[in-house]
Amino acid sequence: MNLLDLLFPKNCLECGKKGKYICDMCYSKVTPYGRNGDNYSVFKYQGVIRKAIISLKYKFATDIADELVDACTVRLANSQQLMTNEIQPGYSYLVPIPLHRHRENWRGFNQAELIGQKLAKAMKWKFILDLLIRNKNTIPQVGLKGLSRRHNLSGVFSLNSIYNLLPITCNLLLFDDVYTTGSTINEARKVLRDAGFKNVISLTIAR
Repeated sequence: MNLLDLLFPKNCLECGKKGKYICDMCYSKVTPYGRNGDNYSVFKYQGVIRKAIISLKYKFATDIADELVDACTVRLANSQQLMTNEIQPGYSYLVPIPLHRHRENWRGFNQAELIGQKLAKAMKWKFILDLLIRNKNTIPQVGLKGLSRRHNLSGVFSLNSIYNLLPITCNLLLFDDVYTTGSTINEARKVLRDAGFKNVISLTIAR
């Protein structure tokens, strides 16, 4: 046990057991989600995984990211739905959903970038930080419905032109922490497909 563990002991976010934020017992209780069309979510948004995402996102507890990545890596490595010949370690690129710079400056980090970079390394995928550019600072999607959601996200993403030599046949894993209605990740995927990319899969920790 190091000094940080002594000063700030880790307790499971679900049951309070000492040692880790995501204990093995609570991890085993979270239901895997799986693939639905062009979308893949590792877990259902429940239990200790839900609490870990919320703690990371809103309480700025960035040291939880490593445990989330470990949890995702175990499930992804055993997933026959995602780990097919389509998703080749050397030919797949993880692309995080970008935050607007104002929101990222306020939070101090982009959770999709933080976890995505670690996950890409663990899964031997390539990582592209800025393939997508967020053009405007939208209001939060929470509370918006239907047409209001689509209008809020219209034109929010564009493709970074410095990647115009990226092969359009590569596999792009468009990554975010949670899939709710899909409005944000679907808008981002549309931009990539309109640019000619053929194989774009949405990947989230939970749904």
